[in-house]
Amino acid sequence: MNAEELRALQAPIKQRYREDPAAARIVSRAVAVLDQASVAARIEGREGAAVAGLHPAAGGDGSLACSADMLLEALVGCAGVTFCAVATASGVTIRSGRVIAECVWDARGTLGVDRAVPVAVTDVSVRFEIDSDAAPEKLARMVETAERYCVVLQTLRTPPKVTIG
Repeated sequence: MNAEELRALQAPIKQRYREDPAAARIVSRAVAVLDQASVAARIEGREGAAVAGLHPAAGGDGSLACSADMLLEALVGCAGVTFCAVATASGVTIRSGRVIAECVWDARGTLGVDRAVPVAVTDVSVRFEIDSDAAPEKLARMVETAERYCVVLQTLRTPPKVTIG
């Protein structure tokens, strides 16, 4: 897809959202089916099922997906798609590229070993490795733009109100 095709694809969508802002409010949904015997949860995704389970640091054997890894997968997926859209809109050709995210969490928190330790990912880093003829300054601006429009990254930076019911 080139910049003109992307603009043509998105123009009527953007116009609709300008005319009817409520149409831009999208509800996304995920469901996990619990498997208590395996201490796991099966998530039916668009590309098939993924099974989340205990990380080895919490007693798992490493054969199931760790929730922190799944969070990072959502982050790099969103950042990667957003960067590709930015590159396309900018007319920049990317020969190859990767988005790498890493996080830190302390198993003492999730295992209840130390109540002072957060039960959360505490540090996330994201790195773009891009092979392109574009000038480094241009690539840096593209990364900044992708950062601005990446839904998952912005959600992590400004956590939403979460309700449990």
